[in-house]
Amino acid sequence: MSITDYWNELGQKARSASEKLLLANSGQKNDLLQALYDEIISHSAEIEAANRQDIEAAKTAQLDAAFIDRLQLTTSRIEAMAEGVKEMIALPDPVGEMTDIKVRPSGIQVGKMRVPLGVIGIIYESRPNVTIDAAALCLKSGNAAILRGGSEAFHTNQYLATLLAKALEKVGLPAEAVQVINTTDRAIVDLMITSNQYIDVIIPRGGKSLVERINAKATVPVIKHLDGICHTYVDNEADLEKAWRVVDNAKTQRYAPCNTLETLLIHEKILKPFLPEMATILVEKGVEVRACNRALTLLKEHNIPAIIAIEEDWHTEYLAPIIAIKVVKSMEEAITHINHYGSHHTDVILTENYSKATYFLRAVDSACVMINASSRFCDGFEFGLGAEIGISTDKIHVRGPVGLEGLTSQKYIVLGHGEIRTS
Repeated sequence: MSITDYWNELGQKARSASEKLLLANSGQKNDLLQALYDEIISHSAEIEAANRQDIEAAKTAQLDAAFIDRLQLTTSRIEAMAEGVKEMIALPDPVGEMTDIKVRPSGIQVGKMRVPLGVIGIIYESRPNVTIDAAALCLKSGNAAILRGGSEAFHTNQYLATLLAKALEKVGLPAEAVQVINTTDRAIVDLMITSNQYIDVIIPRGGKSLVERINAKATVPVIKHLDGICHTYVDNEADLEKAWRVVDNAKTQRYAPCNTLETLLIHEKILKPFLPEMATILVEKGVEVRACNRALTLLKEHNIPAIIAIEEDWHTEYLAPIIAIKVVKSMEEAITHINHYGSHHTDVILTENYSKATYFLRAVDSACVMINASSRFCDGFEFGLGAEIGISTDKIHVRGPVGLEGLTSQKYIVLGHGEIRTS
């Protein structure tokens, strides 16, 4: 079978399955998640065996240790993956929810009903746990899914696909509701992202190059984010004790996530009392400081190691123990910097001035804007959404952490009593 024929068969099955899932009730979907949990727990040893094939191949290919760590599914990680599925059972099902019901002068009632998107295509790299996380989110929100994992996790993903099919069949739902692509041929990606007849939305999860390539070529709508260039602005009316703690957490709690602080903006009026202590905290934890001229001069006076920041630093998502620091003359200058250099992901103001805080909320054009909190909180779990499929920096169709509701849309509904239009 040619790759095109294989894809057409896959797409047609997914579209057919999505029409059946549309009518699945919350009880069926929760039974499915319970069945999937049971399959994962009872086949933990088999999952590890399949994963070992991928790990050995990765070692043979001399992939780096961090990559292999992301690829590996240990017993504890498999248990955590299963628990994530089980926790999703308790989340409210958004599908079928009716809102904004209003009575019109004609007598009809007009409102909205939340509905699945249909078929979701997800393209991702390395982490095989995404296969289960993504499938569970799509199914709970009433969507069929076509999953294309990275070739480095091929054996693990193919085995997880068999568990998904078993769970679906056990509760009487079509096994084709989740299909894991069984070829490593990269041509399948181009077919996925241009097949509007089969897929309603594409979600890429991976590095910047992957997302850029998909976004450039896709004709199917894409939910995405490219960078997480997150800022924290320390205002001249900030509580410094609070600010030291929040900035430290935002930068050093974890370096790799997309919601980690990358650029720190400091109002010039609190530069001297704030920066030396802040930089000392960061440097002691191994963070490299790249500072503008004013900040660098002050740091040198206190013998705190730092280097000069260049233009590229303001554009960079480090995902590493590096921070860029800039002094600004006002909140307005900070906002201008954020809107120009930021990636519209997560940006924070630290201030005790309510008026400034609310102005910042309105003026900063990002998916998530915070007052007096660590940017690390931009996360589906922390926001009460449960699991998330990713964080979107788009403005349409969903923005910020994408949970169950983000995988649905709304349609208008009209409740009538025999009314007719007369004008």
